[in-house]
Amino acid sequence: QVKPQFESRVNETYGTFQAIAYRTQVVAGTNYFIKVQVSDTMYVHLRVFQGLPHENQGPSLVSYQTGKTRDDPLTYF
Repeated sequence: QVKPQFESRVNETYGTFQAIAYRTQVVAGTNYFIKVQVSDTMYVHLRVFQGLPHENQGPSLVSYQTGKTRDDPLTYF
């Protein structure tokens, strides 16, 4: 659901967009830290916020990091 948000921010289109790992942080909703494979050797880390159910809002891309590898640890950013 956040792929279009990410692609518009980086002004690129990705044929591959596969989440391979994630972590969560509970706040007033949930932060998801997601490692996404965007090519054979390129990865990005996304921070996605999902509000509480009664807010009726979809996930939103808060921040991202590019230039990651498969072995980079998924940490808070």
